Amino acid sequence: MEHNALLFIVGVIALALGFLIAKMLERNNASQIIKRAKKSAQGILKEAKSEGESIKKDKILQAKEKFIELKAEHEKVILGRDKKMNDAEKRTRDKESQVSGELSRNKKLNQSLEDRIKDYDKRLEYVDKKKAEAEKMHQSTVQQLEVISGLSAEEAKSQLVTTLKDQAKADAMKHVQTSIEEAKMTAEQEAKKIIINTIQRIGTEEAVENCVSVFNLESDDVKGRIIGREGRNIRAIEAATGVEIIVDDTPEAIILSCFDSVRREVARLSLHKLVTDGRIHPARIEEVVQKTTRQIEQEIVEVGKRTVIDLGIHGLHPELIKAVGRMKYRSSYGQNLLQHSREVAKLCSVMAAELGVNAKLARRAGLLHDIGKVPDTETETPHAILGMQWAEKYGEKPDVCNAIGAHHDEIEMTSLLSPIVQVCDAISGARPGARRQVLDSYIQRLKDLEEIAFGFQGVKKAYAIQAGRELRVIVESEKVNDDKASSLSFEISQKIQTDMTYPGQVKVTVIRETRAVNIAK
Repeated sequence: MEHNALLFIVGVIALALGFLIAKMLERNNASQIIKRAKKSAQGILKEAKSEGESIKKDKILQAKEKFIELKAEHEKVILGRDKKMNDAEKRTRDKESQVSGELSRNKKLNQSLEDRIKDYDKRLEYVDKKKAEAEKMHQSTVQQLEVISGLSAEEAKSQLVTTLKDQAKADAMKHVQTSIEEAKMTAEQEAKKIIINTIQRIGTEEAVENCVSVFNLESDDVKGRIIGREGRNIRAIEAATGVEIIVDDTPEAIILSCFDSVRREVARLSLHKLVTDGRIHPARIEEVVQKTTRQIEQEIVEVGKRTVIDLGIHGLHPELIKAVGRMKYRSSYGQNLLQHSREVAKLCSVMAAELGVNAKLARRAGLLHDIGKVPDTETETPHAILGMQWAEKYGEKPDVCNAIGAHHDEIEMTSLLSPIVQVCDAISGARPGARRQVLDSYIQRLKDLEEIAFGFQGVKKAYAIQAGRELRVIVESEKVNDDKASSLSFEISQKIQTDMTYPGQVKVTVIRETRAVNIAK
């Protein structure tokens, strides 16, 4: 027990000694750390002071540089202001010197003006004196003449005036008569000269429209396909186009006969497409004819555009351009209307240039003078008046409108363009071979035939064929039944017999067909 107690005591003492030794070592280490920290802090403070000094010096230098820069800019501004002030002072001095110079000149001018006014006043006084003296002398002279002649001044004046009037009238009449005789001698010669020069400078072909077109074929085998089984294809073409197709022994050709050149052209192009494609049957024929009709409408617009471009006419309304294109498929007394209008336009241009009139305006009036002939429907309004109304509607100038309306003397001429257009129209139509009056009357008779048919209700299409010996009428099946079709044929024939004069007989054929069309999808 004692031994254990001793060991315990020794252990406690050793533990206490170890604790003391550890405390002493720890204190020693702490003092060293504190010393090092103080030393480090002193170094940091020293470095911070040196950096602060350097930053202070830099800031001072920057402040000095900024001050110097601001000072230089301020001095520059001051110098600029001084310069502007000096310039303003210089301009002010110049203005003052200029004003003083002008004042001195004005003083001189005023003095000179005053001197002249004084001079003029003196001269006026002198003139008044001389005038008074002249009046006195004139009165005394008149009195002396009255005493000598025994006439008063008024009587003498009256006799003198009467004598001078008679002499002036005689001289004037003599001069007028001489001028009239000279004008008569030279006017006709000058007019002939201008017209001959105009005609010589215009070279155009004589174009006479026919009523038939020849469609060439590669071989005669195609004729059978065009005719079709029991003639159904050729009947479908004739019904769709209104053109009579003549298939005879002529090798590799068939003839298209119709008075309307538009229909003939539609039929010709349709046949060309059908023959090229190879599929020829009634449904295909109707489809091709419809497409070709639309193509002809587009071609009419293109022809109108090309015509106005060729003639150098600008700003024409689109409807008038379309009317010009339709002239290609119209004729006047057998003369192609477009070629006639182009020729008149060129003649008007040349003649207007010879007479010193606006050539462009004359060319425009010449081209448009016959647009009243373009409509298909017949009206009671003369074509010249109708054309003038169209021109006014689409914004043409008054001179052009008057030239169109007056070229057949329906209205009074108000400008020099009107007689020019009238003369040029006569020149174009009077050339040998240019027109055929018989053909035009024949075409008019065929148009009248078709118009009679269209006057009845239910008529869809009407075609005059066989040179006017047959009228083929296609009716709407919904509006006209079989019995009505028979009576319609009789009524149309009676109407033709009553209203028209024609050689031979006219056969009226009324066609009514019913179709049921459905589409399988």
